[in-house]
Amino acid sequence: MASTTGSTGTTGTACPHCGWPDDAEPFQVVSRHGTAAGSTVWTRCGCGSLQVRVADGGGVRIVSRSRPADAPCGRAGR
Repeated sequence: MASTTGSTGTTGTACPHCGWPDDAEPFQVVSRHGTAAGSTVWTRCGCGSLQVRVADGGGVRIVSRSRPADAPCGRAGR
């Protein structure tokens, strides 16, 4: 997948877990799915955070992202 544009979804322009810019390489493409409006691409940041990127006529933006797999969930007692 090519690098993203400056357009972002509900997240910022960098990973909140490691600070790596969203439009920078490397990120790993996990899967890619065509949609009527463009495509949905699941990627994994270098820190392990899973991201959902939507590519359409408005560019590419991250619409959802998880914590890295080894990050604590922040809830006591788990």
